[in-house]
Order: sequence, then structure tokens, then C-alpha cells
Amino acid sequence: MICHLILSCGKQEVSEKEVISETPPPNILFVIADDMGKDATPNYSEGSEKPQMPTLEMLANSGITFDNMWAYPVCSPTRASIITGKLGYHNGVLEVEQDISLSEETLHDFIKTQSNGAYDTALIGKWHLSNNITDPNTMGIDHFYGVLGGGVSSYTNWKEVINGIRVDNTTYTTTAFSNRAIEWIGSREKPWFLWLAYNAPHTPFHLAPTNLHQQGSLPSDDVSIETNPLPYYFSAIEALDKELGRVIAAIPNGLENTIVIFLGDNGTPSQVIQTPYRPRRAKGSIYQGGINVPMVIAGAGVSRKGVREAALIQSTDLFTTIAQMAGGEITAKHNSRSFYSLIGNANATVRTHAYAEKSLNGVVSYAVRDNQYKLIVEADRTELLYDLNSDAYEQNNLLNNPTQEIEIIKSNLSEEAQRIRN
Repeated sequence: MICHLILSCGKQEVSEKEVISETPPPNILFVIADDMGKDATPNYSEGSEKPQMPTLEMLANSGITFDNMWAYPVCSPTRASIITGKLGYHNGVLEVEQDISLSEETLHDFIKTQSNGAYDTALIGKWHLSNNITDPNTMGIDHFYGVLGGGVSSYTNWKEVINGIRVDNTTYTTTAFSNRAIEWIGSREKPWFLWLAYNAPHTPFHLAPTNLHQQGSLPSDDVSIETNPLPYYFSAIEALDKELGRVIAAIPNGLENTIVIFLGDNGTPSQVIQTPYRPRRAKGSIYQGGINVPMVIAGAGVSRKGVREAALIQSTDLFTTIAQMAGGEITAKHNSRSFYSLIGNANATVRTHAYAEKSLNGVVSYAVRDNQYKLIVEADRTELLYDLNSDAYEQNNLLNNPTQEIEIIKSNLSEEAQRIRN
């Protein structure tokens, strides 16, 4: 089908273009890696050491690697922003212990509405949006399997929830989630949308099963892990990649009629963060190391192959973008602006600004950027301004020696943040 897209984002407008979708509608596999920043991801320059991720590199080589994707600095707000298309400022989930309202329209329901019921939907893996075991199903998810909380105390001894029923499980979580994904995909007769949220490589740092990683023979005692956590963190990432490869291999016709989105939900934890990032500017911060996350999209309909994309995107935008992949025609809703046109058009314009926020004990700090400058307003209202073109890792606060031009830039970004929130 042909959709005509006109999208206003900030002060610019996306020119009208035609996007031709596949027939039949594509399956959509949305994969989240938990606590995996750009420094821990192949095909990004940050970080001197990388895990071996042939599956992700295959996706990058056959699709698009996004350089300027912003998420929240911690996992629950990122997930809530994607599943509702709203900033935490509007959906009420700004911190990890805040529950999502059951009255919110979820991405799963939005897809079903936009596709006239053409899609089956599931969420397999980590929920971390509320603690009631029936909430995922109540919120329109046809099938839920996984864990409710932010993590597990042991990857091999945990409580699984299956559509409102909780039981013990001793299978390595990454493998268990992949097994369930393969089983669910294999039983579909309709197009499907699967949100596959691995809890890896979130803490506890551990040594993944030997057959799933390439980090070699490492001691598995707590002292060794605490002394040098990076290879253990990498072992969990490599296990994720290998199991994701198994999921993709099990999809009928592979990526011929399936689009895959791979996302890190926030930056790397401080214990394993690599330069050029700093431990205090990692996960949990609104500096680049906390919110500028990896994203790769490949598969059905992605005509741009092996390229990088510099467009400004924020996590809310996945709401309308994924719905468009499923045939929806709404390109803007709540705080979500679709970037679907980018999968086939390198010249498509989406956003002029991106926004991220953080809350600690109810006190909000935020960051806003345009194509060059980034303004951070911290909880105590301290302001910092960086030129990301010349200072990508935020070393030189331009407000230490402000000029009239710098003050104007700061004022414009502050006004844009207010506009975005409203």
C-alpha cells in the first residue's frame, strides 16, 4: 500500500514522499539489550574493547546503524516511553520504581488498531513497568512471558511469569526467552509483532554458559568477577547475540518478510563503562554515555544497506515508527514522531531536536539538543552547554565563558525543551 507522509517536527517539516510497504505486512521483531551502551557495541567508535556479536554485525551490514538515538538513562522510563509514545513527564514513569498506568494505550494495542487486527503481539522478556503479574495482558499484550522486575538475582534461578502465572525456572534467562520467542513465532498464522526484551547484560555480572560466548575460560567466583567485570559483561552480551541469531534463524523465510530493530535501553553501567565515557557519565546520567544508545534496523523494507544515519531520534519515536511498519498511517502522536521514512530515504527530515529527562526522588533534570548543541539542566538548575560537533563527549561547558551568541543558543534550546514537554 502507499502512504503519504507529512510530519511536522519542531521548526521543520518532512517533505511528502511515498513509502511502499511490503505485501503481506512484515513481521516486526523489536529486540532490547538491557544496559548496553555504544562503547559495548560493535560498529560504534566508542570503547576500545568489543564483544563478538556476529548477529548484530550482520544486521548492521544489511541495514542502518543509528548514531544519534536518545533514550532515558535508566530502563523503566525508556520502556514506558516506547510502549506509550509519551515522555515520562506525561506517562508518569520517570524512575525505575514507578508503575505505568493501566489506562495507557500501549504500542501493542496501537499496532492492532492501526492494522485493523492484522497482527498478533507478544512481549517476551523483561517488563519492569509494574509488579502485578496480569498487567502486561491487561494492557493489550496477547502473550507475555518473562520477568516483571528490573532484573534477576540469578540468571539460572528465577521466577518466570506466563500470562499471569508465576513459576520457578532454572534455564539461563537469555536462552529461556529465546526458546519462548522461537516457540511463539513458530505458532503464528498472522503477521506478528514481538517485543523481545532480554535482561542481559544487566547485573548481576556473571559468566554466561560456555557454549554461548567467546571470552574463554574465566573463573566464576564473585571476587574475580568484581575485580574485572568487563569480560563477564561481554560474555552475557555474546550469549545474547548468539541466542538472537538462533531466533532469527528460526523465523520462516528469515528477514525476507521480517524487520528487526535492535536497541540498547540506556548506557553502559559505570562498573564496565569504557572511554571516552566516564563512570559518572554512564548509565543513570543524561550525558551522552547515559542516553546516546545503539540502534540498528535491518530486514524487510530496509533498502539502505550497511549505512550510518545521523538523524536525531528519541525513544518515544519508536511508537509511531513501529506502527507504521505494521501499516499504520499516523506519523505523529503524543511525543512520538515517526522516522519510518528513513529506512528508504537518506534525505528524509524527521526531528530538529531531541529530548531526554531524568528524575531522582521526584526532582527532574533534562537534556535537549539540536544538530550541534546540547543543553543540560541539572536537578539543582545548573546549566551546561556543549558543542557536540567539536566536543562529542562533553568536556567543555560553553557557559563557563558565555558570549551573546552562546546565550541565544542556550535560550533557544531551553524554549524548545518547554515546547517538547508541553
